[in-house]
Amino acid sequence: MPQPLDDELRQRLANLCAEGWALFDRFAVDVREKHFHPFVAADYEVVLDALVRHRRPGLRFLEWGSATGVITIMADLLGFEAFGIELDSSLVTTARALAARFQSDARFVAGSFLPTGYRIPLFKGDGRSGTLGSGSSGYLELGHPLDDFDVVFGYPWDGEEPTMLDLMKSYGRSDALLLVNSVSGGVRAYRDSRLVTA
Repeated sequence: MPQPLDDELRQRLANLCAEGWALFDRFAVDVREKHFHPFVAADYEVVLDALVRHRRPGLRFLEWGSATGVITIMADLLGFEAFGIELDSSLVTTARALAARFQSDARFVAGSFLPTGYRIPLFKGDGRSGTLGSGSSGYLELGHPLDDFDVVFGYPWDGEEPTMLDLMKSYGRSDALLLVNSVSGGVRAYRDSRLVTA
């Protein structure tokens, strides 16, 4: 049973979410208005609710595509040992600075969250993989393979969720939890490729 949040932690998390939205607003003006960039912020408060429901002492958390780091830092503040992998090195720099401001031990590395040698399978549907990108796998620098993580979070574009499920089935532990955020569906939890309700 997760422990309730005390007032001080609630305020820190609220401040983090507010800073995350401010970062996204600045990013939208400075970058997205000038040229296309795939980064879209998740609904931080919705993800926070999911993380609170699934937190337990001693769990290791990984965010796939950690962007500005808000969700990974959130996980750290909630007591997870938290890590993020992000392809865009400028976003990794932003995430590390944000972690320092919030006195968070969250760790971030630049790279792909796809393990070395993983090939994205062909699925029915549009098969888009826009946010998955390509590049050197981040796990070596992270110092942990995917099966070291208890909880993994991803915010896929439409059509990418099957790849995330396959990735966990191929490289994650069967007892690990995959939290998948979507704009229309909120955060869904999977264990061993099966939807769980708790």
